[in-house]
Amino acid sequence: MKVPFTLGQVGHFGLAVRDPKASAKWFGRALGLIHQFDFNRGVAVGNDHVTIALMLGEPAPHVLQHMSFHLPDMKTLRAALEFLRQQGVELEDPGDEIGPEAPGSTHVGLWFRDLDGYRWELSVQNAAQYDGDGKRTKERVGFEPTERYERSAVFKTAALNHSAISPRPANVDFMRNSPHYTLGCNARLGRFGNIW
Repeated sequence: MKVPFTLGQVGHFGLAVRDPKASAKWFGRALGLIHQFDFNRGVAVGNDHVTIALMLGEPAPHVLQHMSFHLPDMKTLRAALEFLRQQGVELEDPGDEIGPEAPGSTHVGLWFRDLDGYRWELSVQNAAQYDGDGKRTKERVGFEPTERYERSAVFKTAALNHSAISPRPANVDFMRNSPHYTLGCNARLGRFGNIW
């Protein structure tokens, strides 16, 4: 049976956070989201495109692997990177923050975490095909595995657990705290999908 509707723009989603007011301030400072309303045990922040309901509770960043928001072009993505740096946001892959979403992908992004450890992405679709002025470019942003990546525990685990439905590896906490969790060339696990 054909589905009789098409999903539209995200209305809202909720996140359990330790301190809704502190998180609301962080989202305002880092992403420009504004206070929309208060509710029992929480605060809603957002803009014309999305609302995030920040609810008092135990954060569970492992439940939401990451959330991505599209930006219009690479110029805006680079400006976002500089702004997030100035705000002291915890960026992934320091020094090499912008990269492909997956091996060979033309979609490019940057990843960071909020106060409760939830992972966020800002991305530009087909960015590897266009420059900041919207002109087609011959340069392709792709994935070139580095020697460090190929030696890493994460690479070996990813090779063994390549399925999105595979069981979570026992050493996941080690991997998250390992310098090898960042795989080089912006090719961290999350960009391949949730492998555990």
